[in-house]
Amino acid sequence: MIAAHGRYYLHDGSVGRMNMSSIEIGSITFAFAFGGGMLGMLLRTALPERHMNSDSKDAVKVTMALVSTMSALALGSLIASAKSSYDTQKNELTDMSSRVILLDRVLAHYGPEAKEARDEIRRSVVGAIEQMWSNDRTGLSQSEPVSASPEALYDKVQSLAPKNDAQHSAQSQALGLVISLGQTRWLMYEQRASSGSVPMLMVLIFWLTALFISFGLFAPRNATVYVTLLVSAMSVSFAIFLILELNNPYVGVIRISDAPLRSALAHLGK
Repeated sequence: MIAAHGRYYLHDGSVGRMNMSSIEIGSITFAFAFGGGMLGMLLRTALPERHMNSDSKDAVKVTMALVSTMSALALGSLIASAKSSYDTQKNELTDMSSRVILLDRVLAHYGPEAKEARDEIRRSVVGAIEQMWSNDRTGLSQSEPVSASPEALYDKVQSLAPKNDAQHSAQSQALGLVISLGQTRWLMYEQRASSGSVPMLMVLIFWLTALFISFGLFAPRNATVYVTLLVSAMSVSFAIFLILELNNPYVGVIRISDAPLRSALAHLGK
């Protein structure tokens, strides 16, 4: 999720020094967490017996409780923030789709002279759908916003020559809607480009690894413990995966539906 040099993002195709998918990062998190548990079990056999007494266990439990609390707070905060970002961008897409329909209806009331502008709206929506929900699943991972079509559309609406007050009013309303659509598109682009940082992710993975090392350090070596560590590692890796996916709603597995734009497309030209 992670297009300027020196910036850090955490998802495939985005700007920065890291170019990995959420599945890959989730897998890395799982490897570090579960590997930390196995490492803790190995350390247990290598440490002297005096390091495994009850006082040592209490000290480790107290210190790891602090790390556990910080990890839980960070994960909860990141998931809530990612869900909020996902819902915001989903609402923006719905709002943009409704404005596209309204713009088309305003131009329809202008008259047949606005046919080229209305055709440009349809081309813009079709292009947006193809770019944002393409089969290669790159979506908004490109270094440009959805398209430059609002500028072409603005020029076509601006070039209209109103012959009466009604057409003049319709042109003014259409220009306002075109500007609003352009602002929304750039807003969606900028939100994608500021979805997270690698350092925060690295710190969180470090905390989780330290926790799992402490789990394995004093855990008995049996099937129940192995399965518990496995399930726990999978759970935290899924949490990281979910955060990355929700922060990039046009890329990856969890994607915003294109239904609002396709619904808008079905109403254009009527």
